[in-house]
Amino acid sequence: MNFQELIRVRRSIRGYRPDPIEDDVIHRVLGAARIAPTAANLQPFDLILVRDAETRSRMKGVYAHEWFCSAPAIVVGCVDPAKAWVRSDGFCAAELDIAIAMDHLILAAADEGLGTCWVVAFDEAKAKEVLGIPDNIRVMVMTPLGYPSAEPRPFVRRRIEDLVHHDRW
Repeated sequence: MNFQELIRVRRSIRGYRPDPIEDDVIHRVLGAARIAPTAANLQPFDLILVRDAETRSRMKGVYAHEWFCSAPAIVVGCVDPAKAWVRSDGFCAAELDIAIAMDHLILAAADEGLGTCWVVAFDEAKAKEVLGIPDNIRVMVMTPLGYPSAEPRPFVRRRIEDLVHHDRW
């Protein structure tokens, strides 16, 4: 499908079949995140691919929704703020960098027929404990990854006329 179709069909999925994801598909999806642009090309992010059933089960303590842990894989996006580009006013681009990488990953997953769902309302300390993440690394975003078993929620967005300002606010 072309890009315009892809961005229109991608939805947050909250139900997954237990079918394993082929390694070549995983490689392409993770590869899409790898080539995402980052500020000053510093690439301050890492991804954790969680496929082990016991570890996925332990992730219920991180984000307590059965559909999240039932996916055959979970991708956890982390950043090292010390390695990220920082603007002169102190703004750190680490969060933007991982958001762009995860968006690439999520769109690549949709192109492969996989479902995903942005998850940011989780217990970061528990995620670090379960996944052995060092103290200096921030866990920013997670997504389940798998073949959908559920229909997405209705798609509602603001009209373009209500969100685009021309030349000035």
